[in-house]
Amino acid sequence: MARIELDLAHAYKAKPQQDSDYALLPLRMCFEDGGAYALLGPSGCGKTTMLNVISGLLSPSQGTVLFDGRDVTQDSPQARNIAQVFQFPVIYDTMTVAENLAFPLRNRQWATDKIKQRVGQIAEMLEMSGQLNQRAAGLSADAKQKISLGRGLVRPDVSAVLFDEPLTVIDPHLKWQLRRKLKQIHHELKLTLIYVTHDQVEALTFAEQVVVMTRGRAVQMGSPADLFERPSHTFVGNFIGSPGMNFIQAKVTPDGLHVGSEKMSLPVTPLLPVGEIQLGIRPEYVRQVDAETAGALPMTVTQVQDVGTHFIVTAALNGQKIKARLSMDLPAVIVDHLVWLQVLGPHTCFYKNEEIVA
Repeated sequence: MARIELDLAHAYKAKPQQDSDYALLPLRMCFEDGGAYALLGPSGCGKTTMLNVISGLLSPSQGTVLFDGRDVTQDSPQARNIAQVFQFPVIYDTMTVAENLAFPLRNRQWATDKIKQRVGQIAEMLEMSGQLNQRAAGLSADAKQKISLGRGLVRPDVSAVLFDEPLTVIDPHLKWQLRRKLKQIHHELKLTLIYVTHDQVEALTFAEQVVVMTRGRAVQMGSPADLFERPSHTFVGNFIGSPGMNFIQAKVTPDGLHVGSEKMSLPVTPLLPVGEIQLGIRPEYVRQVDAETAGALPMTVTQVQDVGTHFIVTAALNGQKIKARLSMDLPAVIVDHLVWLQVLGPHTCFYKNEEIVA
């Protein structure tokens, strides 16, 4: 395995002049040896570009890629000793499952008994032991992608295994099982895994560290808990969670915190910069309270959604809307009625120019 360090930028244009010209804006990042990482973001944010730079399929237009301190910026994927699993299965239909899994090892002239042992180990992890002698051509798309995953995982000596949205073709009911298997395989084999996805559930359930990307910029790298509790950028707060984080426009003055015409009563006065600011609060942490409660706002209910286990309540104040995830055990809230919602508390974050206030 390898410790991978990036200090680079990439533009497909010859002479980039502005941020929009870059596929990857200047970044510095480190993937530790044996870690499980996810690159998460919407389509076109630069995830696959970063993965291809790491693998050697693409040379960055500026900067360096280091593997264990060695400059590999101009090295091929073969020289970097990378395994990559793509969005769609890359296998040999005329070969059996066992032959497909063994192919990378045969190319490296492994001994037959060691190949058989390793293939058996990977097949068992992927629950394909009973299909080893079947030809790949007759298998379902799900099974073919499992073979492709196995081919990426079969070599124990790779610097890293890179996954580019590998579960796209997998049936939804099997995705959870395969994510669980990949996590189990990571713990057992201690491989360095980097996983590209636009699905936050895939990223947060698979990775130890998630890199959230938008418009070519890596805006935060952290654990799933970090991204949920303390998003460092408003994009992260909005992108992570369902529904995403609420953002409320406010103003800090020497005499307090104001939301529209309402002056907030702060439980503990934080050190906030004077001027325009945003409050960030997850729907999970918004509470329905009494009018006298500190940190609460009077809001008019505009929508109530019953999702079975809880209510998602949308309420508004002076044109600003927030969502609250409320227990079904609480008194029912009614559309057009006034409720007091507590938005200030230990889980509230504050943002200035989209960046979190320390």
